[in-house]
Amino acid sequence: MSDDLTYIINNKEIFNRQKEQRINSLKKLLEAKDASREYVYEINRQLTDEYKKFKLDSAICYAEKNIEISRALNDSDRRYLTEIKLATLYSYAGRFFESKKILDGMHARELPEKLLPDYYEAYSRFHEHYGAMSNQSKYREVELYRDSLLAVLDTASFAYKINIAHRYLDQRKTIEAQRLLTGLLETEEADTPEYALITHYLGAVAGRLGQRDAEKKYFILSAITDARNSIRENTSYHRLARIYYNSGDISKAFLYAQSAIEDAVSSGVQFRTAQMSEFYSIINASYQLKEAKTNATLKRYLSLISILSVFLILLVLYIYKQMKKLSRVKEELSQTNQKLLELNLELNEANSQLNDKNVELSESNYIKEQYIAQFFDLCSAYIDKMEENRKTLYRLGINRQYEELMKRLKSTSAVDKELDELYMHFDSIFLSLYPTFVADFNALLAAEEQINLKNDDLLNKELRIYALLRLGITDSTKIAGFLRCSMSTVYNYRTKMRNKAAINREAFEDRVMKIGMTNRQNAPDSLS
Repeated sequence: MSDDLTYIINNKEIFNRQKEQRINSLKKLLEAKDASREYVYEINRQLTDEYKKFKLDSAICYAEKNIEISRALNDSDRRYLTEIKLATLYSYAGRFFESKKILDGMHARELPEKLLPDYYEAYSRFHEHYGAMSNQSKYREVELYRDSLLAVLDTASFAYKINIAHRYLDQRKTIEAQRLLTGLLETEEADTPEYALITHYLGAVAGRLGQRDAEKKYFILSAITDARNSIRENTSYHRLARIYYNSGDISKAFLYAQSAIEDAVSSGVQFRTAQMSEFYSIINASYQLKEAKTNATLKRYLSLISILSVFLILLVLYIYKQMKKLSRVKEELSQTNQKLLELNLELNEANSQLNDKNVELSESNYIKEQYIAQFFDLCSAYIDKMEENRKTLYRLGINRQYEELMKRLKSTSAVDKELDELYMHFDSIFLSLYPTFVADFNALLAAEEQINLKNDDLLNKELRIYALLRLGITDSTKIAGFLRCSMSTVYNYRTKMRNKAAINREAFEDRVMKIGMTNRQNAPDSLS
């Protein structure tokens, strides 16, 4: 499972790009003309939520915009909700003065009942973050606001149950926390932020109970889920780094700690950065020490290999001298067998040539198989299209849609499209067999007459005529039929190309027929 997390860490930019695509889709909604303030407020609210644990600066920016909108709308509920969210964002970003100022500027009795959970949650988070950044215990304040939060939450809600589980852990009621969290896990879908939170708490429970394998498992599940959701504000990497560091696996501890510090820095969550900085320094020092020991070991092995190499060279020299002595002893026998060796060499040469021919024949057969397969695929596709077109026309006739039927029958767009697709297939298949055809063909033309293809074209009509000639189709009638032009057009194109030749115009087409002959045996590789 740790290998799965390593893969996720190495590829988490994929999930980040998906997150950015969702965010960009929301941003495009803001481009709507004549959008109402309420509409802009809602889109900004969604962007704030998307950015909250991904990029704090942007989340704060959209929340501040919504403050202005709610004031312009004179909507106190929207203003209170946005201010509470902004206070929480300031707290995550380490801007405690601004966060405290906002929270102190409102009172619970003034707020609508539906905003009280957010208000108490914001205060609890503020004291938690402030305590982490200032190295001061704010446990009493955190618990005080959590009690207030629990008093106003729906007892059936996920938020209520997860906060109760947190309280159980703080009160050392580990079994009760485990029972509650296990029940939540059974009802929650995987790959959701809630799933990541549940598995994180279950990892903490397993750690309390001394269940080390389960502790790793749940923290890894939490970290993977956070990465898939591009949640950069998390503690699972931190906990895993400590677990593997304590077990002596410095490499994995360094990987997880580095991922945690990267996420904290990228998201702008200051208190997570502060939490990780000191521990990351310790792990980094241990990792560097381990790397130094590994390098020292490698140096020792390199020295040993060098000594063995010298010994091997000396041994080779000794064997070489012995072989020279043996060679002199066998010289007369070598002379006697020389003729036999020469005959064997000739036979081997003949066998080698035969093998080469067999290889060429095999490759030629392979090319034929490939192109026959592509021909069958193309024919099958055209039959399917003809059948689909027949069904369409039949339905139009059955439904008495004669005007549409006649329109379809008169239109040549379908045929033109199929012709374009046919030529595209022909160009692609031909260039797979003769990849240098265009360059070699231009080499036969005068410099100022060479053919420059458009960006999207593989071949043009002139090149297709000579491509068909290269394939052995010399009948102008067949060429004209394939290219949907007159025989005179084919004749004119061939004459024009011969006149542009840089070589003897009478030998031009013979030279074209030899293009690619030396590269024919490379064709299977280009097809595969």
